[in-house]
Amino acid sequence: MSGLARIVLGWGAFVALTLSGDLLAAPVPAPLLIAALAGIVLVIVIAAFGVVTQAESLAHRLGDPYGTLILTLSIVLIEVVLISAILLGPGAHPTIARDSVMAVSMIIVNLVVGAALVVGGRRHRDGLTVNRTGTRIYLVLLVLLCAVAFALPKLIGVDGSYTAAQAVVVAVGTLGLYAFFLYRQTGPDADAFREPGAAAEPKHPPAGRVWAEHRREILTRIALLVVTAIPIVLLSHDLASLLDDGLARLGAPEPLAGLLIAAIVFLPESLTAIRAGRAGETTRVSNLCHGALVSTVGLTIPAVLVIGLLTGKTVVLAESGTHLILLAVSLALSFATFGARRIRAWHGALHLLVFAVYALVLFV
Repeated sequence: MSGLARIVLGWGAFVALTLSGDLLAAPVPAPLLIAALAGIVLVIVIAAFGVVTQAESLAHRLGDPYGTLILTLSIVLIEVVLISAILLGPGAHPTIARDSVMAVSMIIVNLVVGAALVVGGRRHRDGLTVNRTGTRIYLVLLVLLCAVAFALPKLIGVDGSYTAAQAVVVAVGTLGLYAFFLYRQTGPDADAFREPGAAAEPKHPPAGRVWAEHRREILTRIALLVVTAIPIVLLSHDLASLLDDGLARLGAPEPLAGLLIAAIVFLPESLTAIRAGRAGETTRVSNLCHGALVSTVGLTIPAVLVIGLLTGKTVVLAESGTHLILLAVSLALSFATFGARRIRAWHGALHLLVFAVYALVLFV
């Protein structure tokens, strides 16, 4: 299917859902609910492959970390807008940012990384290598950002929320750190985010020269990527209400819907990461997964804190002790996995087990 056809399909499905009015308002008849869920998921998967195609073309043209960074920022920025829209909308959603970012964290660090390493480790029997410098930078940032986002408000905040003065310091500090990281990642420290050996002998010409020679192609592909990705997030928002209805009938836990939506929103990055793992590009797996999580926390937390300050809405960030333990285990395991001389399939299996435990906790 062509890129244009995917765009038409994605936006057409969104328009159709918008025009459906009360037809899909809860409670939806079971046959219609199943058909609507299946149709939306199918459209999202088709659109996701379109995003992956554009992202891989950009990565080939620009090289890392620029190619993967474009995909990461595109998906994350759209997700941040969606979370902010829900927070600004009617009703009280004080934990939307916390629940969404935690679900994304466990999906990316364990499910996607685990799947990519299992696929890559089985294909490359001698093991996978990674640029440890860049991966350590990601993981150190994640330890700090996650602690500030989820643990600190539990200790110094009020009922799991930062006070106004605390929120200002955290928002400015987090956004400033993320901006500094982007500057270093795309500038002086760019070699730390390339595959081992590529830093010494770059496969790609300097980004400035590539931009000058292929500006029109790059801008066109970025536009196509974003236009294809937006319906994925918009449809996921509609999918959420249908999933809530369906899971409620099955007696499933409420957080399960958020987990499924987060998995669907990040489907393009997940597919790209698994393909990179299969190709033995472990540093690209780290750029896609760890980079996405750094961007998610670094942009979402400041955004919701600013919204809370400007609107007076309560923003609860403090996580439960169980989730904090699982997050700490995930990050510690990531240090061990990506610090190994050779990464093998069983490293990925360990991450998949942690995700399985997280999914189990949702039912407790």
